[in-house]
Amino acid sequence: MVVFGDGIHNFIDGMSIGAGYSQSLATGLGLSLAIVCEEFPHELGDFAILVQSGMSVKRALFYNFLSACTAFLGLAVGLWLGQLKGANFIFAFAGGLFLYISLTHLMPELQAMLKEDSRRGRGSALVALALQNVGMIIGAGAIYTITTYNQVITGESPDV
Repeated sequence: MVVFGDGIHNFIDGMSIGAGYSQSLATGLGLSLAIVCEEFPHELGDFAILVQSGMSVKRALFYNFLSACTAFLGLAVGLWLGQLKGANFIFAFAGGLFLYISLTHLMPELQAMLKEDSRRGRGSALVALALQNVGMIIGAGAIYTITTYNQVITGESPDV
């Protein structure tokens, strides 16, 4: 299930990147950066789950690689769909998927980490909470900045 779900997730990531590049180079680069930042810890977590479930390291790497390859299929679909008029729906779908993943997977993980740190002491829990919030604020700020100042970054003239 982990490999199958991750394959679908990677397909959507690839589709988003393809649609982004079909819009503009800056949009594609911004989406690529955001997805790489999200995917790196995600793939490490999936690898850890596969190894912990009893797979050998080589086999876990192989299955993780196979699920990552679905991003290339999604990229091709995204490049093709990005040429259509309703390409913005791809971004809405991918944004909804990212929100779903963060709300159903990330938040429970963060809460579990805080519970574990609170057993060590209040100070440890406060440091963990502060680091979690700083990380989310930096990530959201980076995406907001790239999105808002997309035209300034690329040197394009702003739309009026």
